Amino acid sequence: MPKTKTHRGAAKRFKKTGSGKIKRSKAYASHLLGHKSPKRKRKLRKSGLVSVAETKRISKLIP
Repeated sequence: MPKTKTHRGAAKRFKKTGSGKIKRSKAYASHLLGHKSPKRKRKLRKSGLVSVAETKRISKLIP
């Protein structure tokens, strides 16, 4: 059985935490920021967690 290769696109977008959860960055923060409120932009800077439903699928991409 060969080793599982890391999906490089996923590796750039997700990181595993110490407890095994998967961290992600928020969407809608890269452009068209003029009309978004400062509060909204501030909240987009923080990282989020991948939902439980998607965790299994994404963890296969980043072994």
